[in-house]
Formats: sequence, structure tokens, C-alpha cells
Amino acid sequence: MLGRALRDTFDPVSLNFWRWFIALAVLTPFGLRAIAGKGDVLRRHAGILALLALLSVPLFQTMIYHGLRTTMAINALLINSSAPVFMIACSWLVERERASARQIAGMLISLAGIVIIMTRGEPSRLVDLEFHGGDAWILAAMPLWGLYSVLLKRRPAELSGVGLLFVITLLGVTMLAPFFLAHASSAPTPRLEAVVALIYVGIGASVIAFICWNRGVAIVGANAAGFTLHLLPAFGTLLAIVFLGEEFHIFHAAGVATILAGVILATYQR
Repeated sequence: MLGRALRDTFDPVSLNFWRWFIALAVLTPFGLRAIAGKGDVLRRHAGILALLALLSVPLFQTMIYHGLRTTMAINALLINSSAPVFMIACSWLVERERASARQIAGMLISLAGIVIIMTRGEPSRLVDLEFHGGDAWILAAMPLWGLYSVLLKRRPAELSGVGLLFVITLLGVTMLAPFFLAHASSAPTPRLEAVVALIYVGIGASVIAFICWNRGVAIVGANAAGFTLHLLPAFGTLLAIVFLGEEFHIFHAAGVATILAGVILATYQR
């Protein structure tokens, strides 16, 4: 319901701008303290910081929102599940880091679990999928996220997680501002549910999720972190059963178990 309210109220550029503007407002008091006295660090690493901001805020998120307006949820989820493939490719192209056979096997197993859930235990339903224009937008966004995640390895070590996200958000909002202003005059007045949803994505999906993702990538690397993206359908399924009253079926259990098995296989370290 909240996602539909956002889609019906905002165009992709305006939605992305307000999402990150809210994140910037939340981050500013903490971010200013985090970057205090680090002007020289910011100048020396201005190029990589600007690139990280460009890839994640204006490009990736806006393209995803464009795609979601003209495609189906199952299409978007299946295409989004290709993100680990692009992370593996970007890791090899940028860092010459190769994925192991175990990681690839785990990725394929967890992908099979996603298919089980999305087809309700009948993989033959995949042949009935219809492709939409939005699919191309989402598919084109995947390598951008892969490149962003790989390039996080080159972030300035002197910046904390909050400091890094504050700088990326500030640069990203600045990049988005001219495009937002071009759309602002025709934007409708948002309803209460749209405002609530916007606050959620501004704080939960932008601030908290990005800090966790950036930290996770710093600890385990882009390849291993990418495999955990396949957990999204598993958590989404469980949350839908708990909060939306969706009926539990055996294919839910089979899909979640398969996803967990694949992610554990792909990320396990002795």
C-alpha cells in the first residue's frame, strides 16, 4: 500500500530526491561531526566520493524507480536477483577478484529458492512471464550497484560509516537537485500515506540500510555481500505471512530453506 502511494504521488526523480533529502536531514548533525577536520581527506578523495555518490543516489535509485512504474513485482524481483552476478563481474573487472566454484554454486541454489517462492512452487510459470519496458531500466541498474559495491573498497579509510554516507548523500542530492526542480512545478500534493512511506524509505532504506550495507561490504567484500541480496525474498515472504496475513504454504518453506542453504554455502568461511 505504501509503495503504491509513493508511485502514484511522485515521479521517479522527485521520489528519489525527497528520499535522499530526508536522509540528508537526518544525517547532517551526525555527519558534520564525522567529517570535522577532514577537509584534506575529502579533497584528496573527491573523485571516488563523487563517483560513489553518482552511482548510488542519482543513477541506481532513479533507474529502479523508473523500472518499477512499468513492470510487475515478480519481474523486478527476479531481475534484482541478478545483482550478485554483476557484483562478481565487477569484482573481476575492477579488482581481478574471482568467485570460487562454491560461491557460484551457492548463488545458483539461492536463486532456485527465489524461483520456488515467486512461482509458488511451479517453475513452469516462468514461461508465462511477460516482459515490460521497466525490466530494461532495472536490468541496466544492476551493474551500477555492482560497481558501487566494488568501489567501496577504495573509500577513504579516514571516514567513518556515517561520514561516508553523509558525503555521498550530500553530493547525490546536489546532483539530483536540478532534475528535481524541473519536475517540481507539476508535482501533486502528497497524501499522508505517501509522506509516511517517504519517511520510511528516507530513514530505513537510505540511512540505516546503506550504513549496514557499506559496513558489510567493507568487512566481507562485495562478492560475499552480494550473495546476501538473495535473502530479500526470504525475509519478504516471512514478513508478508506475519504482517499481511498471507497464507503459509509448503513452497514458502521450501523456497526459504533453499535460499538459506545457498547463501550459507556461498558465504561460509572456515
